[in-house]
Amino acid sequence: MSPPLLKLGAVLSTMAMISNWMSQTLPSLVGLNTTRITTSDTLTQISPKEGWQVYSSAQDPDGRCICTVVAPEQNLCSRDAKSRQLRQLLEKVQNMSQSIEVLNLRTQRDFQYVLKMETQMKGLKAKFRQIEDDRKTLMTKHFQELKEKMDELLPLIPVLEQYKTDAKLITQFKEEIRNLSTVLTGIQEEIGAYDYEELHQRVVNLESRLRDCMKKLTCGKLMKITGPITVKISGTRFGAWMTDPLASEKNNRVWYMDSYTNNKIVREYKSIADFVSGAESRTYNLPFKWAGTNHVVYNGSLYFNKYQSNIIIKYSFDTGRVLAQRSLEYAGFHNVYPYTWGGFSDIDLMADEIGLWAVYATNQNAGNIVISQLNQDTLEVLKSWSTGYPKRSAGESFMICGTLYVTNSHLTGAKVYYSYSTKTSTYEYTDIPFHNQYFHISMLDYNARDRALYAWNNGHQVLFNVTLFHVIKTEDDT
Repeated sequence: MSPPLLKLGAVLSTMAMISNWMSQTLPSLVGLNTTRITTSDTLTQISPKEGWQVYSSAQDPDGRCICTVVAPEQNLCSRDAKSRQLRQLLEKVQNMSQSIEVLNLRTQRDFQYVLKMETQMKGLKAKFRQIEDDRKTLMTKHFQELKEKMDELLPLIPVLEQYKTDAKLITQFKEEIRNLSTVLTGIQEEIGAYDYEELHQRVVNLESRLRDCMKKLTCGKLMKITGPITVKISGTRFGAWMTDPLASEKNNRVWYMDSYTNNKIVREYKSIADFVSGAESRTYNLPFKWAGTNHVVYNGSLYFNKYQSNIIIKYSFDTGRVLAQRSLEYAGFHNVYPYTWGGFSDIDLMADEIGLWAVYATNQNAGNIVISQLNQDTLEVLKSWSTGYPKRSAGESFMICGTLYVTNSHLTGAKVYYSYSTKTSTYEYTDIPFHNQYFHISMLDYNARDRALYAWNNGHQVLFNVTLFHVIKTEDDT
């Protein structure tokens, strides 16, 4: 076969492979041989709630702005898998479109060559007919050679017709892929196909903005208690567990003090996870036994009531020494004015956003609750407030933003029944229920860092979430 025919044979071989690939592989890749994608039947429009939202804007009697800030839903990442699949599909279609474009250019180039060959063949056929009509004027040998070449080229005529059909098919596929790419791009823009890293960064930025906003908020008022979340089951029916509200974000140590008397051992865990698994990091042997379960860790030190006394002890975990001790004047002790459940819970030490507090009762206040703010270094009483709520009628109590919240029971049906504000020296009766899942609460303390209530519930260490109502600070607020 002559060189032009060899080149034409290579082109036709390439055409045959392209035709086979287009007819079998390409339609399955782009889905043209199965179902057609429609935006109305197979795609669901997603309109995520973005941005922080403010509800119930109003003013209080003093003219300050009051608002409720609700964070965006944290489930944006739930559509990340679908978005990633859409992005990958779009990339595949775009890559396919580029491949088709390259194939189309090559096909058009070869097609021009084939058209030229077709023209030459038709011209040769016409010339051959003319020569055949006048064959008597040609030598028999030359005529026979031309006839043989023509016989070789004649089978190519239907192949060329098929090639023109395949070229049209490639053009059609190219157009359909372009349309599909446009549809997928529109879908991507509609649902906002962010990957996980982008979503995570957006959440981090929003949390940073929320923290900046929270710096402008005054202390909150308790509105709701939800839970509990059971962290662990351990120890006796009575005890205490806590973290330090003034610790850094990386410091998540947990302290554990089992029973309400006749014990001096404090167990430390590096994290909640270690606490759950029982991996102790350190054990402290206190110089005195404690009374009750109402201890508190604050700024690296443990504050507890010394057994059979109204003395408060400040013990440093770093040095292992007693840094301060002071008698709480007139405070009842050793089950004189305990909470309803007893257990030498006469003196309740607690901390909140404002500082360190002691809640107890005295004969001078007829056994009703007294609230004292303490100096965290010297344990000196800075100021005291006398309430009218009987200490023995309280199930447990805790402080949030300078307000004491008292529960009316340590058993089932518990609720926050009474509150006393040290800022205004006023009280009110409340009705904030919470679930006493294990029927006996012997410790309930608020942690300002975690915005949660730590509780010892009948040998279960549990957490309650709290919902607080805040007002925005003004320049007049101190």
